[in-house]
Amino acid sequence: MAKTDLTIADIEARLRANACLLPKADPFPKNYFRKEPRAASVLVPLFRENDEWNLLFIRRTEHVSDRHSGQVAFPGGKVDAEDNDAVAAALRECKEEIGVAARQINVLGCLKNYRTVSNYLVTPVIATIDWPVDLSIDNTEVDRVFSIPLSWLSDPANFQIKERLLPQFDVSLPVYYYQRYQGELLWGITAKITVSLLMSLGFRFPSAP
Repeated sequence: MAKTDLTIADIEARLRANACLLPKADPFPKNYFRKEPRAASVLVPLFRENDEWNLLFIRRTEHVSDRHSGQVAFPGGKVDAEDNDAVAAALRECKEEIGVAARQINVLGCLKNYRTVSNYLVTPVIATIDWPVDLSIDNTEVDRVFSIPLSWLSDPANFQIKERLLPQFDVSLPVYYYQRYQGELLWGITAKITVSLLMSLGFRFPSAP
């Protein structure tokens, strides 16, 4: 069976077995952060179209005060006090940002937490969503919603790792990048979560640390 033909049960089983494949270690130098990280979560939405699995992404609306504005991401944000857990936060954010309600989402599992350069500890929540589904986009947060097939995301020719210098610490960190897809640039923590999911499902990226 091709990996793009995985059933929902297959995906759940592989997530349980392999959810900790990445990251191997916290890549940031000692003393880089001055505070404890803030809890956040993202929904990583899978759906089937044209007989294969696809991932749904958003491009954030640009704001001068937001260092991550204009970037490709998954629906998500901070875990608020009223959220029971990271899953509840991801479901709430997905409803707020693109209008997909919890009843239209089937949570399959979570990947290992990732600490971001902006000092969030992000829980990736993997789920399938009903498709097609009517979207209601909050344009103050989301500029565009689009999808990329797993067959494209899993092609090593579309993926690379670049070193980025942290000048104040004189060290370099590995940063994940994809080639542009329909003009959209998938990179950073969103690309790393994508690769982690793919590796958990059985795809291989020989150069991924």
